[in-house]
Amino acid sequence: MSGVWVFKNNGVMQLVENPGEYAEGKRGGSGASKRKALVHLPTGQVVSSYTCLDQILRGLGWERYYDGDPDLFQFHKHSSIDLISLPKDFNKFNSIYMYDIVVKNPSIFHVRDI
Repeated sequence: MSGVWVFKNNGVMQLVENPGEYAEGKRGGSGASKRKALVHLPTGQVVSSYTCLDQILRGLGWERYYDGDPDLFQFHKHSSIDLISLPKDFNKFNSIYMYDIVVKNPSIFHVRDI
């Protein structure tokens, strides 16, 4: 069993298994997480499409990788073993993919709440 122990106003403790949802509920939120955006730090530009991301990554030495899964949009670098795999549908581009790009391109990208 894992989670966070939360003290209520009446002094009773409660184990909360997903503290993020609990905090959203306490603030009166709907429980939905905040949307994230990938930001190109040198320009301050929010990545709003794969066309935009493709231009930035190519400028950093990344190349399109076409031999992989046809349902993915992929990039690789000759100088490393890194591979960036993204869903073909930009609407499915979420914070998991954004953080993968940030880790593989330190000081170039940042993920922010929007």
